[in-house]
Amino acid sequence: MNLITAKDLSEQMKQSNDYFIVDIREPYEYEIANIGSKHIPMGEICNRISELPADKITVIMCRSGKRAEAVANILRTDFNRSNVVILEGGILAWKENVEPTLSID
Repeated sequence: MNLITAKDLSEQMKQSNDYFIVDIREPYEYEIANIGSKHIPMGEICNRISELPADKITVIMCRSGKRAEAVANILRTDFNRSNVVILEGGILAWKENVEPTLSID
C-alpha cells in the first residue's frame, strides 16, 4: 500500500495539482468536516470510477485510513489504477498535523 502523510500531502498540494483527493466517508461525516475534496462514499466508488482522473495521483481518504485501504485495494486490483495512495490516518491525521482548527465531531 502506498501511503502519504497529511503533512506531505498538504505540502505537495501547494506545489502541484497532480493530486486528486477523494473522501469516501459517508455523507453525514463529510458534512461535519471536509478538506474540499471530491466526495464519493465508499459504497459508490465502483459505480463512479469515471469521476477519478487517470492522469492524476488519486488520494483516498476516510476518517482514520482503514476504509481507504480497502477502497485503494479495489481500485488497484479491479480497475487497474496504479496511481492510488492512501491518506495515512485520514481526516484525523489532517486535523492533527495540518488543520488543528478543523471540527470533525
